[in-house]
Amino acid sequence: MNKFSRDLVGGMEEAAAFAEGNKAGARVHVVEVLDVRAIRRQLHMSQRRFAETYRIPLPTLKNWEQGRRAPDAPAAAYLHAISREPTAIKEALRHG
Repeated sequence: MNKFSRDLVGGMEEAAAFAEGNKAGARVHVVEVLDVRAIRRQLHMSQRRFAETYRIPLPTLKNWEQGRRAPDAPAAAYLHAISREPTAIKEALRHG
């Protein structure tokens, strides 16, 4: 068995132990799921206006809001930036 195989088997054994409740030595990464609809509503924007303003395809925005898809890491970071600095993002896009 090569190193990759040993590492893979070891990782699977650790995952199984974690699933059974053995949390010792485990690193847990919590991924925050953004409430895209709440971000948009906080800005008092329709879906169409939000999508156009921040250059997000409207079907993508609808999929996020309806839970059919989740934003990937770069999109989540972008949405987080919009929620914190909506005017700055809008201005940057206007001049870009």
